[in-house]
Amino acid sequence: MAVALLLAVSAAMLLGRSWTACDVGVNNAANSGFLLWLFIPGLWTVLMLVWVAAGALLGNRPLLHAFALAVTLLSVFWCVLSIFWEGTATPPCPGGVPSWWPSFIPVPGF
Repeated sequence: MAVALLLAVSAAMLLGRSWTACDVGVNNAANSGFLLWLFIPGLWTVLMLVWVAAGALLGNRPLLHAFALAVTLLSVFWCVLSIFWEGTATPPCPGGVPSWWPSFIPVPGF
């Protein structure tokens, strides 16, 4: 449960900072309201359901269970970021990538 919440909050912070750097959306207040009241609870719910489903499918194999949960949660995290990151191609960020984004990490959705 804590892992899902940590990933949801991390995704919201990353998305919010990229939107701010690229000047995406109405304004910071509107973006933060969406991220705080809709995005975090929604993503947390999805991650929890994925966590429970993966746990139910894998049963009592601890090593496989831990690896599969990590891969599954990170995959869902990356997919959700890709969906919401898509509109960040603006004049401040022509390629959709903020200037602070490390070049060795692929951009969500690309």
